[in-house]
Amino acid sequence: MNKENSDMLEFMNVRKLLIKLAIPATAAMIVNALYNLVDTFFVAQGSGTDSIGALSIAYPVQLIVLGIGLMIGVGSSSVFSRAFGRKDEDSMKRSVNTAIMLNLVLTFTVSGLSYIFLDELLIFFGATDGNIGFARDYMSVILIALIPYSLSIMFNNLTRAEGRPKIAMWSLIIGAGLNIVLDPIFIFDFGFGLGVRGAAIATGIGKTASFIYVFRKAMQKESSLMIDLKHLYRIDLSMIKEIVAVGLPSFTRIAMGGVLIIVVNNLIKQYAGTEATTYQSIYGVINRLIRFSLMPGFGLVQGMIPIVGFNFGAKLYRRLHEVIAYASKLLLGYFTFMFVAVLLFAEYLFMIFTPENNATFIAEGAYAFRIVALGFSFITYQVILSSGYQAMGYPVRAFIVALSRRFLLFIPIAYLLTYLIGVDGIWWSFFAADIITGSLSFMVYRFEMKDLQKKMV
Repeated sequence: MNKENSDMLEFMNVRKLLIKLAIPATAAMIVNALYNLVDTFFVAQGSGTDSIGALSIAYPVQLIVLGIGLMIGVGSSSVFSRAFGRKDEDSMKRSVNTAIMLNLVLTFTVSGLSYIFLDELLIFFGATDGNIGFARDYMSVILIALIPYSLSIMFNNLTRAEGRPKIAMWSLIIGAGLNIVLDPIFIFDFGFGLGVRGAAIATGIGKTASFIYVFRKAMQKESSLMIDLKHLYRIDLSMIKEIVAVGLPSFTRIAMGGVLIIVVNNLIKQYAGTEATTYQSIYGVINRLIRFSLMPGFGLVQGMIPIVGFNFGAKLYRRLHEVIAYASKLLLGYFTFMFVAVLLFAEYLFMIFTPENNATFIAEGAYAFRIVALGFSFITYQVILSSGYQAMGYPVRAFIVALSRRFLLFIPIAYLLTYLIGVDGIWWSFFAADIITGSLSFMVYRFEMKDLQKKMV
């Protein structure tokens, strides 16, 4: 066990520690989200605006596999962090071995079944005649890359949990950077000229490189993860239950994002008529712009998680209260700033993604993005609560918080509003769901912080 990392999590000023851990996580997430934007840009330039909708159609399966990586990564890192705080090396080692094997089994299963039923999935996901060919080309390649991608996400969480955030940062930067460099080579005619399929190949190479880097670092003597490849099969069945229970809210949040995409694409297909392919492309761009613009906030939360897990395990409630309160203030300020930025620059952002200068795409896209951005500030306390509960090992609470916005509220509201006002109802559904869950989360947040204050006495 690395005593230097343990001392840092236990004794360093929590505000400085949060920034120290958040900066690498934030940098990695920005680069990782940037590659999605660049990927979308190159695909649009190489195959036209309609091809962007194909990426949106293909995204649910990617999200499910990402959710598996996050579920196991967050769950195992929570178990690992609390064991780290107790100085329990045996539990630390078992949590990592169990996480690796569980990830391999689940990702192979999902990727394999998706490949077998690919066409049926794409139609179910809302593919139109204008983009199903693009979606098929992309998915037939990307499914292979999802296995190392899920493993790299899992290891990124574990390396942050042991206090080595720069490794997680460089893993994502290497993968995303390589993807960005390879995109034009594989997509455009001056290279291999493979179009959308080329984008998938570049992504696959980048994700594999990311996994190789973080795995090699995890095998170093300096690591506290203590991976034993010879006895990797020795998993702890009882620990699987805890890992899944703690990580399930992360999977739910990500997987519900996939369900949400399926619902939205099918509602667009139903209500947008001949413009369905264009509106699906608009939604695809909004998804990527949201991910890019909000990622620094989620990077901040990633920096908070190991601090919360360690100090909760060590029963250092004053440090726990301080880091959650400080992270909440920073997150609220950042999300509010991004809302203002979207209001000012929405049109310019959509101009980037249409080489044909599609007027409908630009005008309707900017209008939709501004409506969606109205709810940015309201999601602050939902994000803090969900991540904090996971780090402390409260899976049921985290699950309820994660489920509320994207499933319990958004989907029924979206069906109702699209029935009443058409496609615009989709964008207003985001805003309505964010206001309701944000207000409820703030009330729960205040209750939990008062409870922590009592434990500090």
